[in-house]
Parts: sequence; C-alpha cells; structure tokens
Amino acid sequence: MAEFQVVVGDPDTGKSYQFTVEGKEANRFIGKEIGDEVEGKLIGLDGSTLLLTGGSDVIGRKISKKIKGPAPRKILVTDKTEKKNSLRSGERKRITVRGREISEQTSQINTVVSNKGKLSIEDLVNSTEGIEEDAA
Repeated sequence: MAEFQVVVGDPDTGKSYQFTVEGKEANRFIGKEIGDEVEGKLIGLDGSTLLLTGGSDVIGRKISKKIKGPAPRKILVTDKTEKKNSLRSGERKRITVRGREISEQTSQINTVVSNKGKLSIEDLVNSTEGIEEDAA
C-alpha cells in the first residue's frame, strides 16, 4: 500500500498544511504527473482542486518536470536553477532526480490550491483536527 505526505500550499494566506494519505486515496495519486489537477476530497478538502507542483521520493530525490515516467535518471546540471547549492561559473554537476510521474516510491507530494471550495482551507483543517482530538 502506498503512503504519501501531501503538502498543500494556500496561495492566499501563504501557509502550507501537511496531510498523510494512505490506502485507496493514495492509490488515486499514482500515475498522475506534475502539472495535473486532483480533487481535494482525496485528502479531506471537499470542493477544492489541487495542482501537483512537485515532490520527492523515499530517498529524498526531487521530482523533475523534465523527465518522463516515474524512474530515477541522472541529469547534468549547468545552472543554479536545478540545484540548491550554487554552482560556480562553468561548473557542471551530475545529479539524480525522479521522473514527473507519481509512483509508490514517492514519499512527498507538493500541491497548491487552484480552486477553492465553499470553506477556506484553514476552516477545513481545524474541523478535521477537532474530530481527531475527540477520537483520542
């Protein structure tokens, strides 16, 4: 069974929220690619639409939009945009990244809210936290 950490960014408030998704809901993410839209009800945000923007796999390799499929590939980086550590002028580095398709090896999925539902994300998150606290 797949299990993902889904990080949802709210562009209006600038806050981000983390959700753990497992089971059937997690299987619905498999096969989606970066740039696709998914329904927010998969993680408990009814009425919202989420845009997949990135992520990482279980080892920590980032997902690249440039690589097709889910497999890891080595790419040659020549500028500062692909690598956090700054490269000197003329320096090149070979790094391993994962393809843009979500697979079972993915551990974290980054998303942004593209269409909001009736309630704000903060209200939906607070209402689900209250249910979890009551159950404990």
